[in-house]
Amino acid sequence: MYRVWSFVTDYSLMLILGALIALVWANTDASSYSHFVDFEFAHDFFIGHPHLDEAGRVEYRSLKLHYLVNDVLMAFFFAIAAKEVWEAVILKNGSLRGKKVATPLIATVGGMVGPITVFLGLAAFLGSDVYDAVANGWAIPTATDIAFSYLVGRIVFGAGHPAVRFLLLLAIADDAAGLIILAVFYPLETLVPAWLLLSLAAAIGVYGLFNRLPRKMDHGDQLRKKSTWVREKLSFWPYLIAGCLSWYGFQESGLQPALGLLPIVPTLPHADRAFGLFSEAERYLTDLLNHCEHILKYPVEILLFFFGLVNAGVEFSSISEPTWLVLAGLMIGKPLGIFLFGYIAAHPMKLGLPQGMRTIDLFVIGCAASIGFTVSLFIATVAFPPGDVQDAAKMGALFSFGAAIVAVIAGIVTRVQKVSH
Repeated sequence: MYRVWSFVTDYSLMLILGALIALVWANTDASSYSHFVDFEFAHDFFIGHPHLDEAGRVEYRSLKLHYLVNDVLMAFFFAIAAKEVWEAVILKNGSLRGKKVATPLIATVGGMVGPITVFLGLAAFLGSDVYDAVANGWAIPTATDIAFSYLVGRIVFGAGHPAVRFLLLLAIADDAAGLIILAVFYPLETLVPAWLLLSLAAAIGVYGLFNRLPRKMDHGDQLRKKSTWVREKLSFWPYLIAGCLSWYGFQESGLQPALGLLPIVPTLPHADRAFGLFSEAERYLTDLLNHCEHILKYPVEILLFFFGLVNAGVEFSSISEPTWLVLAGLMIGKPLGIFLFGYIAAHPMKLGLPQGMRTIDLFVIGCAASIGFTVSLFIATVAFPPGDVQDAAKMGALFSFGAAIVAVIAGIVTRVQKVSH
């Protein structure tokens, strides 16, 4: 049911390509790479990076390539992630509903507590100067890259092993928690909550006028003529307009604008039941929510190339304490946290594990989930201002690919029995 290879190919290979080009470019001609990333489209514009006056108010905004990619276009990537989470939570047979997901969700908590504890604990051990410099990056090692972690899980356990589904549920829940962390703990500027009323009004308005109202008018009509007309004639355009308004509300409120489409995702008409996370069957669904995901597929592939290109350009000379702290948080804290919390959920709390899965498999899952990459890179760009600390933290996120090797070795040592089907 899971289109693993197409998912990894479509959403991740372009990201890797962009990241590799950025690494080579930054280490061969750092000056030209910096000019590229900081290319300014508009100096004083209604969207863009805020420049504050002495009182902390926005004086003007400049639209640069880095802002366009990270804060404007990445909103579509986070919308796709939110779509999968929303369906898994709200729809009948959703993957994140019921007692069956209790253990993965508790393990997810461990996969966040563990990295934070290791990151901050080691930083404090290194001294107050290091701790003060890196403390705001505590969330960087909490991330799990869904595609790469899932691919590693398939390699270690085999396609049919219950641990693979456990890992996917954990990764999705981890991303959902990551979105909340970004919204709550990493505002870009002084918060102006009143602007969020614009996002709320856009979500309520588009849901009421273009989702709820047509369905109410179709009451008793099996052909659903009104809903069909809205879907065929207006398509996604009302929701795109609402999305623009919601995004602008997030920008002006001071929250991370890349999350600006999240209030709109639940307002789109959706299927009656879930078919599983990233299920192959979704390509045949005609509801507007899945239709929008199909439309965004290729643009987001290109977007992830540019995301890797503008964020992964780090000079190897920038490797320092933040690099090792992020890496330790991911590769030590995450496996230990997932194993400990998963064990507590499965045994003392008696929630159990999926049939065919051993307790020790929790540790191997934790190793596979230690690849931070995409979301870790994103959090690093908002946790620290541009400079040595940010670059060093980014390098830790890039080095987390080493967790793939660790997961394979852990699978061999713990004698994982692969299940192909």
